Amino acid sequence: MNVRYIINMLGKLLFIEALLMLAPFIVAIIYGENTIIAFGISMAILLMVGGVSLLFPPKNNTIRAREGLLITGLAWILMSLFGALPLWLSHEIPHYLDALFEVVSGFTTTGASVVLDVEAMSYSCLFWRSFTHFIGGMGVLVFALAILPATGTQSMHLMRAEVPGPSVGKLVAKIRLTARLLYVIYVVMTMILFLLLMIGGMPVYDSLVTSFATAGTGGFSVKAASIAAYANPYAEVVITIFMLLYSVNFNLYYLILIGKAGSIFKNEELRWFLAIVASAITAVTINIYPLYQNFWHALRDSSFQVATILSTTGFATANYDLWPNFARTLLVILMFLGACSGSTGGGIKIARVAVIFKTAVNQVRKQLFPRTVVPVKFEGKLLGDQMQSGITSYMFAYIAVVIFSILLLSFDAFSLTTNFTAVAACINNIGPGLDVVGPTGNYAAFSPLSKIVLIFDMLAGRLELFPILVLFAPVAWKKN
Repeated sequence: MNVRYIINMLGKLLFIEALLMLAPFIVAIIYGENTIIAFGISMAILLMVGGVSLLFPPKNNTIRAREGLLITGLAWILMSLFGALPLWLSHEIPHYLDALFEVVSGFTTTGASVVLDVEAMSYSCLFWRSFTHFIGGMGVLVFALAILPATGTQSMHLMRAEVPGPSVGKLVAKIRLTARLLYVIYVVMTMILFLLLMIGGMPVYDSLVTSFATAGTGGFSVKAASIAAYANPYAEVVITIFMLLYSVNFNLYYLILIGKAGSIFKNEELRWFLAIVASAITAVTINIYPLYQNFWHALRDSSFQVATILSTTGFATANYDLWPNFARTLLVILMFLGACSGSTGGGIKIARVAVIFKTAVNQVRKQLFPRTVVPVKFEGKLLGDQMQSGITSYMFAYIAVVIFSILLLSFDAFSLTTNFTAVAACINNIGPGLDVVGPTGNYAAFSPLSKIVLIFDMLAGRLELFPILVLFAPVAWKKN
């Protein structure tokens, strides 16, 4: 195992985090807030620790998949541990575990919060909360690969370990250029959203942090009532559209850039995604319509909530915990489905769901007609045994983590609905669930043990389980 390379890479990432903290540091200066001290101390600590790690340059740059997984898991943990410092040192969140919960929720684009009065927080700390969504949306390592020199093999191991979805590939010949292209698309889309929200009357600061949270499909808001606080139908429609746009595989946007827009609808995962969105919006609208004065309001709220749950963003324009059981149940199901692979969204991913469905149908056919050989295809390609076994392994690990997490949360005196949806919302990186953790509630009342479990779930869900689970495998730490 190339220990020196791992340490060196982690040191560089801590330097990058110090650089990223300059943004809220500047916000603190602009608004004259005393949080400038907390951010200054945090940046100094990051630079010091990062500097020490850089004293051990690697003897060679050769890494394998194991190092890629370890770097990814450790990077997200370290960035969260240090990223929580400003919120804790500024006393905006008095307890370090709560500050860590909030920042992990930010970086993993979950949006679950323990803050009881979000509107009482400083501009700079609120900015940092939402900015962590933007950083984590595309991935901290993808950002690092875009700015740091690295060879193709090393970069590919890192990118495969971090980018969500069953597989990851290169858009262009070099991984570094691929990372840059992804970030350019990501930033441009966020700038367009920011401008559209300002045009719609949302304040500049609110437009910016809302754009960060939407881009990362995170859901942190500077308002206690989330997007509903603005009572702005235009903003709701714009955010709904962009939540869905960020839920699509970013490779498809690259096809548009190179003049192959016509081929994007040949993408099978996208067709599944659009069909699920349309069906869910229709079903929820019909179910909740009796609760509303007019059809268009019901359609707007149902479209927003379907988009925010399926994209795993976690914003709210209505208290869907008060909706009929059918609508609530459907939203919980959407929590697990999630967005498309290669997007900023979480969940199981539509590609996996489609493959699992096709495999199940194929098995039924084999039971009926044992001699018939019907290959399973996805995106026009035959699914190999490695892909199918990989998805099966992922689903087994996913179900095991969910069950074990719910069992640990059961020690708290909350309902099964609260515990189940809390785990579902965290491992799928959504944020709000139902009951105590519904759109008008939060996670503050959970015990320290439950918060640690949910922190693990958020990290495991964002990194597709294995980069976090491998940290607990003794074989991963062996030298050879």
